Amino acid sequence: MLFSLALFGLLVGLMIGRLTNPEPAMLERIEVVESGLDLWFDEEPELHGEIVEGTLALLFKAQGKARKGQLPMQGRPVGWRVRKTDEGLLLTLVAARPLQGDWSAAEDAGGWRVQVRLHE
Repeated sequence: MLFSLALFGLLVGLMIGRLTNPEPAMLERIEVVESGLDLWFDEEPELHGEIVEGTLALLFKAQGKARKGQLPMQGRPVGWRVRKTDEGLLLTLVAARPLQGDWSAAEDAGGWRVQVRLHE
């Protein structure tokens, strides 16, 4: 009887812990679009972005694979890279000229899409 109560208490504690500390969002895919990127997540990620000396950096509290590539912006290449950090995933966009950018997140088609649009 005492063992059953202890087991029940343990299971309830695990369920409460799971509800109060949910898993971070998962980066599912990245789509290259004209002058930007669309990043798709399974749920809304916590996001912090900065433009530092012409480089755009976005930090997502999320999990996912490291990836990299290039996208065209007005006929010139822009390099992008997603890497894992202690805080989550860091997206950096770098070009030979200073970049400016805007980003927005919205629920779309059962997931969350973060749109990153670049301009000079």
